[in-house]
Amino acid sequence: MSKATRFGIETKFAGSSCNDLVTSDGAGSTIISGHFDQRIRFWDTRAESSSNDILLEGKVTSLDLSRDANYLLSCVRDDTVKLIDLRMKKIVGSFSADGFKVGFDWTRAAFSPDGQYIAVGSADGSVFIWSIATNTIETILKGHTAAVTAVSWHPHGTYLASVDRAKTVTIWGDHV
Repeated sequence: MSKATRFGIETKFAGSSCNDLVTSDGAGSTIISGHFDQRIRFWDTRAESSSNDILLEGKVTSLDLSRDANYLLSCVRDDTVKLIDLRMKKIVGSFSADGFKVGFDWTRAAFSPDGQYIAVGSADGSVFIWSIATNTIETILKGHTAAVTAVSWHPHGTYLASVDRAKTVTIWGDHV
């Protein structure tokens, strides 16, 4: 379909300011949205409203979907990152640490390409990396002088990029 022939086919009322969303299946019939009203909403594009919302303890700042689409990562303003099993629509992990503070309503967390780790920036300029299997901190990367707003893994997991509020991008890796 060319850009000239694309058009909106449906509009839904989100119910709250939405900061991020993901599509969790190949058909695009399931959309998951993260909201400032502390909810993650699940939308079936064939239905009128959302169903099976998950209420968290703070504003949802970002969502990331695992490569196998079985898990959802949610960064939350209560200074946690939640791991949700989408098959059960249930929180199965919560990641937090002394010194970790979500700095902004748009702070982005991300799964590593192999789905074994999560990374997220902190208000103090650090990047926290947790092992999902052990729920422990793998490492804390220090080098930014301002709050880190987003992280992104290289597709092969070789490098991690982070950006801070002062417009500085840092590339982390063993060979940089």
